[in-house]
Amino acid sequence: MANHHDHSYKLLFSHPEMVRDLLTGFVKESWVSQLDFSTLEKVSGSYVTDELRDREDDIIWRVRWGDDWLYVYLLLEFQSSVDRFMAVRIMSYLGLLYQDLIRQKALTPSGKLPPVLPVVLYNGEERWRVAQNVSALVERVPGGLEHYRPELSYLLLDEGAIVEASDWSDETRNVAAALFRLEHNRDEQDMLAVLGRLVEWLKAPEQTGLRRAFVVWIRRVMLPHRAPGMELPEFNNLQDLHEVHDMLAERIKKWPERWVEEGREEGREEGREEGREEGRLEAKQETARNLITRTEMDDAMIAEIAGLPIEDVARLRAESRH
Repeated sequence: MANHHDHSYKLLFSHPEMVRDLLTGFVKESWVSQLDFSTLEKVSGSYVTDELRDREDDIIWRVRWGDDWLYVYLLLEFQSSVDRFMAVRIMSYLGLLYQDLIRQKALTPSGKLPPVLPVVLYNGEERWRVAQNVSALVERVPGGLEHYRPELSYLLLDEGAIVEASDWSDETRNVAAALFRLEHNRDEQDMLAVLGRLVEWLKAPEQTGLRRAFVVWIRRVMLPHRAPGMELPEFNNLQDLHEVHDMLAERIKKWPERWVEEGREEGREEGREEGREEGRLEAKQETARNLITRTEMDDAMIAEIAGLPIEDVARLRAESRH
């Protein structure tokens, strides 16, 4: 599932509207309002270190902040457990990015390195409660050595925590927030409501690419998680988000019928199993009764032969005396 998450999310966050809404919706700092989002452009997410080691698991954007560029380093982290040393990974990745910017001579007018916002977008069940600054991971040593501890923080966006803390009555247009809510939807009607908003928000012709990115994500991630085993034979032919919404609206009506039928079949199977078990018990009891009336065996021996608890044999012997 991690690979599906990575590829689908990379496709979604390859669209500037997703990055814009991610920053404006979830980075609660005043400098965000100073960004010129019309200048958002994706830069290469593949760069090579001096040791020729590749890293291609990143999404990197840049946007104008006054006369300078601000780089947004977006790391998608979808794994089953929280990475305690994520801050060290971020420090390493940003070092590689800065090396690449130095080689490209992509410096500020004053000759300095441009600012970088490192974002970790995490989608796990466990809440993220580990250090977000690398300095917290380094042992403090007295005598002045602490001055050399590295200091680097990253911005954590924990989807599960965001959804838990959000008031979803707010219908502010934000496609990143819609993505988070879709993945953590409360029920089928909630899912359809969010999809309906996305259809309305992304209906412009120039948003065709983002609509189709959502279709890919829904097919690969949301539906397999929400309705595993659900057959959707015509789904692969769907090309746009409104078609997915309409198809799901029709299919969801039938989900309760399917669950009821599955429950009935499960109940029938349980009934058949209970009947078989009851028949086996009756056969064991009949064997015990025959041994009680026709032999001089004690209860322990009869219990062993018949496969019954000794208490049941004692009860059957008492009943035979009446």
